[in-house]
Amino acid sequence: MAQDEPLKYTEKIRVLIVDDSAVMRRIIMSSLLAHPEIEVIGTSENGLEAIADIKRIKPDLVTLDIEMPEMDGLTALKQIRLFDRHLPIIMFSSLTQRGAEATIDALTLGASDYVGKPTNLGDRAEALRVLEEILVPKIKDLCQKTNRLTAAHAKPQKETVNLSSVLANSSLSNVREKRLNDRIEVICIGVSTGGPAALMELFKLWKSPLSVPMFIVQHMPPKFTEYLATRINAIGVIPTTEAINGQEALPGHAYIAPGGMHMEVVRSGSKTHIALNENPPENSCRPAVDVLFRSAANVFGSRVLGVVLTGMGYDGLKGSMEIVKAGGRIWAQDQESSVIWGMPGAVVNENLTEKVLPLTQIPNEILLQLQRK
Repeated sequence: MAQDEPLKYTEKIRVLIVDDSAVMRRIIMSSLLAHPEIEVIGTSENGLEAIADIKRIKPDLVTLDIEMPEMDGLTALKQIRLFDRHLPIIMFSSLTQRGAEATIDALTLGASDYVGKPTNLGDRAEALRVLEEILVPKIKDLCQKTNRLTAAHAKPQKETVNLSSVLANSSLSNVREKRLNDRIEVICIGVSTGGPAALMELFKLWKSPLSVPMFIVQHMPPKFTEYLATRINAIGVIPTTEAINGQEALPGHAYIAPGGMHMEVVRSGSKTHIALNENPPENSCRPAVDVLFRSAANVFGSRVLGVVLTGMGYDGLKGSMEIVKAGGRIWAQDQESSVIWGMPGAVVNENLTEKVLPLTQIPNEILLQLQRK
């Protein structure tokens, strides 16, 4: 999309702001009102008020503070999800240890996304800058799914790529044909917005560990990925940890890339190890899905299964091309079950996917794939 071509909305995005701080409510409102495609239709001071207001005014999106009197954001989120599973909800939290844990709880309970609260509310200009650069884009992207963007702008935004040049002289169909007899030896998952809840759903559905190692890149800052790994490990049967540089990757285990670190897989003899680095971000992300997928294609070739789940942007597209070029498989989450169909939509639009599946079907399909000789 050309940089000077504005997004065209068919109707305004109606936002409810929920925060016990009057200062924070005013700052959020000022940020949102600067955008003609967004309108603030109400504010609530706690979770109890928010639940009543959501039922009464039916907003398109809610910004929800976590720490509030009367009823906190997590309790409110649980109750909201009982009567509305699809309402986009962006959590506000402090980027502290306590805030990180609460945010992971919120995301695994079904929050759509989160934004770290501006740390210095006394610097109004800085607070507005944070909201302008982080909150507003999230609101617009989350509301794409509800068709408030015109059809011309609703497709995932990504870089222009040339599939034929990436696959050199071999056609995609020929590449796929050659891999039919290759067994899967590694699973790589890339995920972003909506990812924690999606991962929790996947790991709940597996009833026994898998026969291969699994590597996961979830776009998150430091601390958050550690708590996410802990939550996933507690609810499933697959041992799940935040990855450690140099550790051996074991079959049946899952490894989540630490926030702020790229994760690659490397081969040492017959063993697979994890290599972490702080190389520059790719697609404005670190960890980046492209880095993981590219390394897996180099090490495992046609024996890679890459899975692209819900997420904003196009991270994973170039890495998926490398996996397909090496003869591996790419699966994607379908649009209906995705919070945002940016990342999976990008690989689907480039015809890289072998399967496009609802989230709840992916675990069983993986098991069936691993059982094939």
